[in-house]
Amino acid sequence: MTVRLLTLIAAVTLAASPAPAPPPGPPAGVDAPAVDALVRGYRDATGLPGVAVAVTRGTDVLHAAGYGHTPAGTPVTPHTPMAVASVSKSFTALAVMQLVEAGRVELDGPVRRHLPDFTMADPRAATITVRQLLDQTSGMSDRTFPAFSRRQPGSLREAVAGMRTARLAAAPGTRWEYHNPNFQVAARLVEVVSGRTFDDYLRTYVFGPLGMTDSRTIDVAAELPASAHGHLMVLGAAVALPEPPAFGNGSGGVLSSAHDMAAWLVAQGNRGRGPDGTSVVSPSGLATLHRPSAVSGSYALGWSVGRTASGAPTIAHSGDLFTSTAYQALLPASGHGVAVMANTGLSYGHASALAERLVALIEGTTPPPVGTPLVAIDAVLLLLAVATAALAGRGVLRSGRWAAGRAVRPWTLVRLLPLLAPLLLLASIHRVVGVLYRGRDVAWIQVPYLYPTFMVLLGTATLGCAAVLGARLLRLGRRERARRRASFPVRPGRPAR
Repeated sequence: MTVRLLTLIAAVTLAASPAPAPPPGPPAGVDAPAVDALVRGYRDATGLPGVAVAVTRGTDVLHAAGYGHTPAGTPVTPHTPMAVASVSKSFTALAVMQLVEAGRVELDGPVRRHLPDFTMADPRAATITVRQLLDQTSGMSDRTFPAFSRRQPGSLREAVAGMRTARLAAAPGTRWEYHNPNFQVAARLVEVVSGRTFDDYLRTYVFGPLGMTDSRTIDVAAELPASAHGHLMVLGAAVALPEPPAFGNGSGGVLSSAHDMAAWLVAQGNRGRGPDGTSVVSPSGLATLHRPSAVSGSYALGWSVGRTASGAPTIAHSGDLFTSTAYQALLPASGHGVAVMANTGLSYGHASALAERLVALIEGTTPPPVGTPLVAIDAVLLLLAVATAALAGRGVLRSGRWAAGRAVRPWTLVRLLPLLAPLLLLASIHRVVGVLYRGRDVAWIQVPYLYPTFMVLLGTATLGCAAVLGARLLRLGRRERARRRASFPVRPGRPAR
């Protein structure tokens, strides 16, 4: 889901192919101790609970390590499986490319030729090609098919079946738009063509050949193992929380480790061959995966092409869950690869920020300073929540004074309507956030993960305004009953005989 992908990776047209493996040996300054020092310094400055890091060059693994701990308190090691989120898209694209090279799938043929169950309530969907799924130019969109706020499927079969009533937002091949279901359809295509589950296919033809023994893929967030759970950060402190419900296989369901991501990076920079020389894709197939589409200008097939802060070309992809993030980058000019998996959510961007500093270390440039601006923002919002609660309490106590001299009239009730504003905002906050995220679909439950302290403030304002509204209506009701009794006094009854 990722706006940060477009922010960090400049939109440039660059047809990149894997460079030959550079001479062995890292440049001065890029070694395990240097990486350790950088990561530990970053963790000390930010409070990042746990992170896994892999740095490669050509066929060499310069460093693969884990730091810190999982929410359960167990140490993060080089073999700890963590969520890679949307980095999964590059694995899905490779699986499809393997079937293309085996002659079982046509990259520029219609998806429906290989996946008859892929139907939509839009005749243009029949022309969507396999390539258009992978470069996100299919015309599908969060605006016409909500990825998260709809009822979430439980399998790739259900994910594709749920698209039958959806329409396209643009003609296929005419507009680029990031949309997770593109890769869910692609993963289902792999299942149907290969006759294997997507997890079994990746284990057999990608993870196994590359020696990625810690890696697998899952369907839904509830299947995340304890090692892949993450945190929110509030006032700089890590708060362990479960990932909100969502479906992500094909688009964000891969779990991997520092050890395994190092093998993956080696294959990407070594013409499709893993650390032991096993090939999982041809050099030309790998070049196709890394080549951006003309429509997007920067997004390739599960990868995005851009430049580092120094201007060097990159082939990268970020991954964001609400409690963890990931980032991978290839530097074709130097032959380096970097992968980071952090167990904090997308609001903090620790994986991409740490990867940016590792790239600066590799290039010998000055990294940006480490800051924690959200700590100050959290403090301000929580102070505002306390002040809001105090004002609400004052409003309840003064409701009798407010009601004095007022009769129950339409204008009096109209004046109370602004007290409903926080409730209306709270109920529709996910739609507001969707607009801020440029039309991306956001489920209501996801908003507190994005803006926890703001939601505390909004919740406090909603409860406070409801309390004031109730107190004022109660006082008005009492005054109205008293007024009616005064206007129509009760006559004493006849004395009993």
